[in-house]
Amino acid sequence: MNKLGLIAGEGKFPILIAKEAASKGIEVFVICAKGNSKEEDFNSYAVKIITLKLGQLGKALKFFKENSVSKAVMAGRVEHFNIFNLIPDLRTAKVLASLRDMRAKSILEAAINEFKKEGIEFASSALFLEKFIPQKSVLTKRKPTEEEEKNIELGLKISKTLASLDVGLTSVICDKAVVAVEGMEGTDNCILRAGQIVAKNPGKNNSLVVVKVARPKQDDRYDLPIIGKGTIKSMIEARAKVLAIEADKTIVLDLEEVCKLADKNGICIVAI
Repeated sequence: MNKLGLIAGEGKFPILIAKEAASKGIEVFVICAKGNSKEEDFNSYAVKIITLKLGQLGKALKFFKENSVSKAVMAGRVEHFNIFNLIPDLRTAKVLASLRDMRAKSILEAAINEFKKEGIEFASSALFLEKFIPQKSVLTKRKPTEEEEKNIELGLKISKTLASLDVGLTSVICDKAVVAVEGMEGTDNCILRAGQIVAKNPGKNNSLVVVKVARPKQDDRYDLPIIGKGTIKSMIEARAKVLAIEADKTIVLDLEEVCKLADKNGICIVAI
């Protein structure tokens, strides 16, 4: 591969992919999702960069084809609420009209199929980032307590059910009760909401346990589970003490820094 197309959402995730690709001598062509990523973040790594609004599928295809891009990746979160403000071009409108529902999974799979029709294949979102995907282990100095293990077990069942319904990937548990589940707001906001709920209803054990999983039969071309320092900062604010993620399937951006921040605040991170 000598060229890579990158559709970039928010956060450090797409920047890391661009950096790793450029370091391997691969020419990177970036499409920034307007309102989610900034062109200047890719100036050091990309050959060409454009910014497009969500729904400009025709222009995205044209950009990659004009630059002879045949391999691409999607990386970075795009707020799900943005689909309600979508102004589609003609090609996007046709794709949306063919969908049975407006779940993120349905939209992304249909978009990927449109690129495939034009000879552009999407690779795993974890391309070049394998070192950021932990195997089964406790990643921090602190291990989960016996009580926390029980909450993790419950959270795993809840999160897997959510993921199977394509609702969210995260649940927050406290004292063997489900405090919050993730919807469109994303993991960090789900954690903060759980913290607010528990603060208003103090009990015998206010230690929040956050469990994030991958979807069953996860398509690694999009929407892989990701955590980063922002997740830990949300946990600190919510006074959550345990983060359980799915081993071999979750990307931890800035893994070393994430663990240091967790250790500093007495937070346990475990890959299960």
